[in-house]
Amino acid sequence: MSKIAVFGATGTIGTRLVDEALNRGHHVTAVVRDPSKYTKSGTYLTVVTGDVLDPASVASVAHGQDVVVSAVGGGDGPGHVATIRPSAESLIAGLRAAGDDPPLLIAVGGAGSLRTPTGDLVWDAEGLPEDLLQVMHAHGDALDLYRTVTDVPWTNCSPPASIEPGERTGTYRTDLDDLIIDDHGNSRISTEDYAVALIDEIENPQHAGERFTVGY
Repeated sequence: MSKIAVFGATGTIGTRLVDEALNRGHHVTAVVRDPSKYTKSGTYLTVVTGDVLDPASVASVAHGQDVVVSAVGGGDGPGHVATIRPSAESLIAGLRAAGDDPPLLIAVGGAGSLRTPTGDLVWDAEGLPEDLLQVMHAHGDALDLYRTVTDVPWTNCSPPASIEPGERTGTYRTDLDDLIIDDHGNSRISTEDYAVALIDEIENPQHAGERFTVGY
C-alpha cells in the first residue's frame, strides 16, 4: 500500500480522493489549514497542517510519502484562480527540496485545454462566463509548467466538461488530450469515479510525465 498526502483534502474532489484511498487500504495524510476542523478519522488517516503555497511546507509534508496529490483549485469559481498556477509552482519547488527521490506528484487539472471533436479547445466555446475562463486558463498555465518539469515525477488528470458528486460505478474511460464524450453527447463523470481513476493511476501508473483525462 502507498503513503499518499492530499492537499485540498476538504474540497469536493479531495474528500472523495481521501475516501477512495482509505477504502483501498492506503495510508493517507490529509493536509489542511486547521486540523481541528477536519472531522474525518480512520486507522490509516493522518491529519496535518500544511500550506500548498509554501514550498517548505510542501517539502515537510512530502517527506516519507510515495505520492503527493494536489486537489487544490478544483473548483470553478474566481476565488480559485489565484492559487492554481502558484500552487503548481510551490509544489514543484517543495518536491525538489524534498530530496533526490521525490514522491510522485498527481495534480487535479482542468478541462479547458482539452480538444473537442471539432478540433477546438473546450475554452474556445462561445458563451463561457469570464470567471470560468479564468479558471480554465489558470489550469492550462499550470499544465504548461508541469510539462517543463523533468526532475520531479508528475501526472496531471483533467476531468471532463462536467464533474459533480454522484454514484461510484468504478467504470470510466481515459484519453490524453481529447475531451471524452459519451454516445449521448455528454462529457461527464462523478467525483467518486474521478477519484477511482486517480487512485487507479497511483496503483498502476500509466501516465508518467503527461496529462490524461477521464470520463464515461
